[in-house]
Amino acid sequence: MIEKPFCPGLTRRTLMTAGAGLVAAAALPGIRPARAAAPSLVAGTRTLEVNGRAATVFGIAGPGGRDGVVLDPGARFAFELVNELGEETIIHWHGQTPPDVEDGVAGPGISPIAAGGRRSYDYAARPGTHWMHSHHGLQEQRLLAAPLIVRTDEDVRADVQEVVLILEDFTFRDPAEILAGLTAGGGHGPAAPHAGHGAAPMTVTDPHAGHGMAAPADPHARHGMAGGGMTGGGMASHGMAGHGMASGDMSGGMPAGMVMDLNDVDYDAYLANRRTLADPEVVRTERGGRVRLRIINASAATAYWIDLGGRTATLVAVDGTPVVPVAGTRFPLSMAQRIDLLVDVPAGGVVPVLAQREGDVARTGLVLAAPGATVAKLGQAADKAPPLDLALERRLVALTPLPERPADRTVRIDLGGGMARYAWSLNGAFWPKPAPIQVRGGERVMLDIVNDTMMAHPMHLHGHAFQVVEIDGTPLAGAVRDTVLVAPMGRVKVVFDADNPGRWPFHCHNLYHMATGMMTDVLYDGVG
Repeated sequence: MIEKPFCPGLTRRTLMTAGAGLVAAAALPGIRPARAAAPSLVAGTRTLEVNGRAATVFGIAGPGGRDGVVLDPGARFAFELVNELGEETIIHWHGQTPPDVEDGVAGPGISPIAAGGRRSYDYAARPGTHWMHSHHGLQEQRLLAAPLIVRTDEDVRADVQEVVLILEDFTFRDPAEILAGLTAGGGHGPAAPHAGHGAAPMTVTDPHAGHGMAAPADPHARHGMAGGGMTGGGMASHGMAGHGMASGDMSGGMPAGMVMDLNDVDYDAYLANRRTLADPEVVRTERGGRVRLRIINASAATAYWIDLGGRTATLVAVDGTPVVPVAGTRFPLSMAQRIDLLVDVPAGGVVPVLAQREGDVARTGLVLAAPGATVAKLGQAADKAPPLDLALERRLVALTPLPERPADRTVRIDLGGGMARYAWSLNGAFWPKPAPIQVRGGERVMLDIVNDTMMAHPMHLHGHAFQVVEIDGTPLAGAVRDTVLVAPMGRVKVVFDADNPGRWPFHCHNLYHMATGMMTDVLYDGVG
């Protein structure tokens, strides 16, 4: 239960209402004057009831008090962000490509927003299903996140009911306590310490050589991330045997006999629009029963399988960018990724939209129901789900790919670290020590991302969209996105055009992996 409406599933009508008029301009202080007419986004606190217990969490309320914002076609992202958290913060506009000073990340010359402070933003919005979240400390784990939907003319013409679903992992614990337990106890808790591998072997084929990176004595983070090296009780984590991928993909070149690690943190609940399956949101369908689901994984450290109770849906976009439609009944969704699904709800029918944690029985979700349909209670657990795989990623084809041209530069990125000391590296170093990835404006850059660890890593690049062009040695004309999952001992190549000068973070979107070192910058020549 929520004190006031905060994170509803949005229908087509409420989307159109929420998006109306959001075209007033604002500006970043020191860049150009702000206009008083800019609408506000408010970073503040809310009270939730989770499992019968009250909890104070963070959130971002847009115009009308709704969670986040929806922009009409052609509207600019022009808002004043007001900080009512009682502590400093900064909000990243994930999936957007603004100038780097408006990206929402602290760095050289850009400070967090002080408690009680405010900052204005004004940039051309990138269409699609995106989101906003804190890029300061561990605030994302305290649910400081919200949808950022930018509609297109095609969306308006389609006249299809739209429902936004944002997924979050919830804990009653202080996130700093969680990180302290992970770094002190290797992430597996005092009752079951081991060297960073799971409990049973996974049989795999097509291995490629890799090497783990040694953990530093003092892992830490910047860009507003909390420091490592804290002490405290261990946090539960679980190794995962390879008990068969849902789509037959072993997701990387893991050597035979090795196992993958999953789920660094055990959570108290998994939320869908800030509710559990004990009391899920029920969205009644409009005429025709067709729904466009915009699903956002805003969880700090949890990946999900999206399942519509066996009903077939059509995937039409990933990370806000259209793909050649793909039909399916279950879809993987790693941290920070988004998917848009078209689903038809039959007259008198009900379609559960379930998100089940990989390697676990826990799940959350909402319900799509035709008018008058009876909605039965859903269980919060199911048969254990497999780990996420890359079978779907291999099938995705961008509807509008990047223009064909060879890469001007290839940069190898080695992902290292492990559970034993819980520190995660990039190119053998831990933030802020990794050398930045230097690029020149106008060139095409290939990132050759090699995962030398037994965990999957969702890698996110700020300020750009990239295209997936190779997975484990197999070339493809894949999806254009901003966050790609790199499987344990796997390898993924992506390309992007260096068309947005500045300093741009590149990091793992598992919050605790980033907080202990798996981050660097893409830095344009001539930028300090």
